[in-house]
Amino acid sequence: MTKGTRGAMATVEKMPMLQEGYDRLTVHLKQLKVERPQIIDAIEEARAHGDLSENAEYHAAKERQGQIEASIADIEDKLSRAQVIDPRDLSGDKVVFGATVTLLDEDDKTVVYQIVGQTEADAKSGRISYNSPMGRALIGRKVDDDVEVTVPSGDRYYQISKIEFI
Repeated sequence: MTKGTRGAMATVEKMPMLQEGYDRLTVHLKQLKVERPQIIDAIEEARAHGDLSENAEYHAAKERQGQIEASIADIEDKLSRAQVIDPRDLSGDKVVFGATVTLLDEDDKTVVYQIVGQTEADAKSGRISYNSPMGRALIGRKVDDDVEVTVPSGDRYYQISKIEFI
C-alpha cells in the first residue's frame, strides 16, 4: 500500500432515522418506481411523433426520467444506510438522537424539540436534525445544562429542563 492511501474497505456511514422517516422514504420510493414505467412510455410516445429537436414533450419526459432515476438512487442509498432508532428503546440522562428535549429560552418560554435525522427534520413541527446547529449544541447535554446556539439572527441561550424518550 502506498503512502496516503487507505485500505480497500470503505466504511459506510450509517444514517440514523426514526421508523416514521424510514417508512416515508419507502413509500416515496414505491411511488417513484410506479412512475418510472409511465415516463418510459411517455418517452416512447413522444419519440414516435418524429423530430425530437422540436419535441417539448420528449424533452420534458427525458428530464423527468433523469429526476426519477436520481431520486430512486438517492432514496435507495439512504435506506441502505438507515439505522432505524426507536426513541422508546432509549434511556439515560443525556440528549441523544431521538430524544425529545424541553428547553427554556431567555424569556423562560418553553420550547420543545425532538432530535431526528436529516430527512425527517421539520423545524415548524419541532423536529430538528441532529447535525443542525441546535441539534449539535444539544447532543450530549443533561437537564439543567445551559446551551448557547449561534443562529443567523445571533446567539441564543437555552436551559434544558427535561429530556424524554417518547
